[in-house]
Amino acid sequence: MSNNDSLVFKVASEPSEFEQIHELNYQTFVHEIPQHQQNETQKLVDKYNEENTYVICLRDGEVLGMIALRDKRPLSLDDKLTDLESYLPPFKRILEYRLLAVKQQHRNTAIFTGIMKKSFDLAISGNYDVAVISGTTRQARLYKHLGFKPFGPMVGKQDALFQPMYIDVGGAIELKKQSQILQPKKGSEIEQLLFNYLPGPVSIAEGVIEAHAAEPGSHRSQQFMDNFNELRRMLCERVNAPQVQLMMGSGTLGNDIVAAQIGVLQGRGLVLVNGEFGHRLHDQAIRAGLDFEVIQADEGKTFSREILQQAISQHENLSWVWTVHCETSTGVLNDIAMLRELCNQHNLKLCLDGISSIGSCDVDLQDVYLATAVSGKGIGSLPGLAMVFCGENVLSGDRQVPRYFDLAFYEAKQGIPFTISTNAIYALNAALNNSDWTTRFANIKQWSEELLTEFEELGLQILADKSCRAPHVTTIVLPETIASLDLGELLENEGILVSYRSEYLVAKNYIQICFMGECQKPPRMITYFLREALKQAKHDDVEVV
Repeated sequence: MSNNDSLVFKVASEPSEFEQIHELNYQTFVHEIPQHQQNETQKLVDKYNEENTYVICLRDGEVLGMIALRDKRPLSLDDKLTDLESYLPPFKRILEYRLLAVKQQHRNTAIFTGIMKKSFDLAISGNYDVAVISGTTRQARLYKHLGFKPFGPMVGKQDALFQPMYIDVGGAIELKKQSQILQPKKGSEIEQLLFNYLPGPVSIAEGVIEAHAAEPGSHRSQQFMDNFNELRRMLCERVNAPQVQLMMGSGTLGNDIVAAQIGVLQGRGLVLVNGEFGHRLHDQAIRAGLDFEVIQADEGKTFSREILQQAISQHENLSWVWTVHCETSTGVLNDIAMLRELCNQHNLKLCLDGISSIGSCDVDLQDVYLATAVSGKGIGSLPGLAMVFCGENVLSGDRQVPRYFDLAFYEAKQGIPFTISTNAIYALNAALNNSDWTTRFANIKQWSEELLTEFEELGLQILADKSCRAPHVTTIVLPETIASLDLGELLENEGILVSYRSEYLVAKNYIQICFMGECQKPPRMITYFLREALKQAKHDDVEVV
């Protein structure tokens, strides 16, 4: 198992270190990325070797990763781009990062971030204005996450393309400050968290930060109102809903609005509970003074048609059903199509908490009376906006409903009855425009299936039944011999964020892996550390490879 405390990040100085650098250079840029010809020595000495400063990662004398720093003109990029200065902000001193390489079995861990941190420190201490790098296109998102900005055309050969990118010293200093804020554990080498599998905050879509940082505007201007209503149209199109209202607040606010709207209806209802967030709906229904019955399913299971049909038949004067679509606490995805069919059959209004599903999996809100979503989960924007999707026949306008909760009032005011952050709207708009949901959903489904196969091969228990598993939330039931807090912290120290600190997860010794927002394909290190944890817990039937 990786031990961050045993990693050493330094400038290469010993003959044995340089020998290993040439070997790693060969493995990476001859075998893996075909930039150079093979040779008998199995070593590749860079043409600028004498001028390079190598930052390396060592463990017990073994070089696990490296990057070369060089500041003499012409740079490598000078040979590939004419008039390099025209692409960059003004500078006096420029530094080039080259030959970034980490041994394959050690990727996606603290090694990459430690090397980059050390190189940033050298850029700052050397008083450089700008640092440039040719980033492999396969890791473009990762470089952007670290603060690099792409510029100019692609360089390299067709089978080994690179994107020129730069970061200024001020950006490096700011990144270091942010890294210290994000640092999960004092003394850890991780100072930048790269792989986010939390249910929130999620990895945000491209352009969101820039849009949110724009100059605020008036939410009463005609231009903003036109943009706002176009955003509402796009949101409705994504989920097949007639209309949507947006307001400043959290998902809890959205569900309180739904509860208030349900209170306008005549008749009783059913609240369906099969996890932590179903219990929260139950609590909100009580606080709103609703008249209802509770239908429960066991944790990890969904509601059968037969049980619901029986409940509907047993209770008189029913007019509505309220449930969570994706029960995040368990990873269960309740069946909208079945619920919609039953509600249509019995003339009931279906209300959904779609906070953890909209933007993370395909959601069709046809014939759904009310449904909630938020900006800061699957859609991939920043937190701060609640959404309530409405059916054509939503009843409202009742003076017993608080003014902020009255959806009819929103519609009468073209969706903007109260102050709303133009920046939050611009950010949400960027998240929608820069996201391909069809591709995202397909990727999430594939990644989830691959992880589930690996977890089940390890003998780990997945909480949700196979028949109702959400593609984007996987809850793992850990053996008593493995503490979820310890395993979650281990993964966190390796730059892999999973959900494990929520009270209900700690109490039941669960961890969760969530694919929400602009998430990345999960690194194999997740499975590796689970294997190692099982081995340490003396599960001898699990082979660590």
